[in-house]
Amino acid sequence: MPRHVVAGSERRPAPPRAGVESLIVASFRSTPFTVHVWDLINRPGQMREVDFDIANPEKLGEGLVAVETGESIHGELRLESIHEGILVSASLETTAVGVCGRCLRDIDLPVEVEFQELFAYSSEEAYDYEVHDDHVDLEPLIRDAVVLSLPFQPVCQPDCPGLDPETGERLAEAPAPDSFESTDPRWAALAGFTASDDDSAGQQPGAERD
Repeated sequence: MPRHVVAGSERRPAPPRAGVESLIVASFRSTPFTVHVWDLINRPGQMREVDFDIANPEKLGEGLVAVETGESIHGELRLESIHEGILVSASLETTAVGVCGRCLRDIDLPVEVEFQELFAYSSEEAYDYEVHDDHVDLEPLIRDAVVLSLPFQPVCQPDCPGLDPETGERLAEAPAPDSFESTDPRWAALAGFTASDDDSAGQQPGAERD
């Protein structure tokens, strides 16, 4: 199975040699976010930058907003070789879609995240991630960084007033308060009663007005 290189990398992997290396590569589980680092291994001080645009392979997030499958994820990586392993610094941009947590309006939410992580050479070191077969797999880091950045209660705008508790209409789209008057239904029968009616009712039959 050929080695996978993130889109944007200038160098291409060489064909695997027959024998032991072929078996090692075959056992490596490549993902869309796998990056080769063989040119940096055990070369402290060496550095390489990689830009990529990848279609998100799976939905990220289960709340009111999420990054849908197929949404483009743009990344800028800096890969640095140090004595312990490969230090990866990443800056990512993508877009989450969903609904406002107050008024339920459809929204697009820009997502920008950054992270830095060391991929160790040796599994004996106390690090969470390792270099495998001259590659680093950024998929779990990207997934966790994006999901944790998504707001629990997203809003379409900071001052969104939400929904009317009685009608369910969006308050931002409701008429101005002085354009209508709420009337208690118990007083609706008196809505047509005016001051002139009150004067007429108080006048004695046959009496003349001054």
